[in-house]
Amino acid sequence: MGEWGIALIAAGSAIVGSVVTGWYSRSAGVRQAEAARHAGDRQAEALLESVRMTLRGADGQRAVALRRQVYAEFLGAAEARLLTERSGRGGGGGGDHDLSLQRAYAGVVLEGPPEAAAAANGLLEGLRRHDSLDELHRAKWAFVEEARRAVAALGRP
Repeated sequence: MGEWGIALIAAGSAIVGSVVTGWYSRSAGVRQAEAARHAGDRQAEALLESVRMTLRGADGQRAVALRRQVYAEFLGAAEARLLTERSGRGGGGGGDHDLSLQRAYAGVVLEGPPEAAAAANGLLEGLRRHDSLDELHRAKWAFVEEARRAVAALGRP
C-alpha cells in the first residue's frame, strides 16, 4: 500500500467520522429541540391555567359584589318602607317606596338563589299585609340571614 492508499484511507476515515459525528450531533440536537418544545408547552399550559384561575377569581368577586349590591338595594327599599310603616306617614307606603321596593325585589329574584328570593318575598308580603312591626322585623332578619348565606356560598371556592 502506497502513500496514496494511506491518504485515501485517512481521508475516508475522516469523512466517515465526520458523518457519524454529524449524525449523532443532529440526533442530539433534535432531542434537545423536542425537549425544549415540550418544556415550552408545559410552561405555556401552566401560564394559561394561572390566567384561568385569576379570571375565575375575578368573576367570583364580581358575582359576590353584584349579589351584595342587589341584596343591599332590596334591604334599603324595605327599610324605607318599614320606616314609613313605623311612622304612619304616607298612607301605608306611597308609590315611590312601593316602586323601588318592587324593582329591588325583582333584582333579588333574578340574582337568586331561590331561598333568598323566598325570604325577600316573605318580607314583601308582610309589608303588603301591613303585618306587625315584630313580624316585619323577623321577616327582615330572615332575609338578611338568607342573603348572608347566599353571598357566603358564592365566596367559597
